[in-house]
Amino acid sequence: MTIEVGNAAPDFELKNQHGESVKLSDYRGEKNVVLVFYPFAFTGVCTGEVCEIQKELPRLQNDDVQVLAVSNDSPFTLRVFAEQQGLEYPLLSDFWPHGDISRKYGVFNDDKGCAVRGTFVIDKDGVVRWSVVNGLPDARDTQEYLAAVGAL
Repeated sequence: MTIEVGNAAPDFELKNQHGESVKLSDYRGEKNVVLVFYPFAFTGVCTGEVCEIQKELPRLQNDDVQVLAVSNDSPFTLRVFAEQQGLEYPLLSDFWPHGDISRKYGVFNDDKGCAVRGTFVIDKDGVVRWSVVNGLPDARDTQEYLAAVGAL
């Protein structure tokens, strides 16, 4: 079941593309978070989505907002992906236990073994204030993230 707007966002600790630990709770009281789940690096729709986030990063990530992208790839894969695409925000690995955090947010597809396209805007108190969940083939609109962050 997908985490609903108004619910507390499940905390997590995942490794980023550099092998560093990132905890959602580290942003509590400091920054709002745009948490973006995507299936896999190096796939067409996923690459388009993460590159669109990078394009909008000056408007999307700032002193009050942090973007965190999560896939079920290993940190090593994410590092190469980030370098090749010029991504300047954390890519987090939900590789092992496989899909654990994706499952907690209700966006893991057991048949495919990966997360579907779920995005959660989480406020500084750790509460989900906006979300969208799309199926595997359906890209999300980054402009909606900007609008949701602007409404906080």
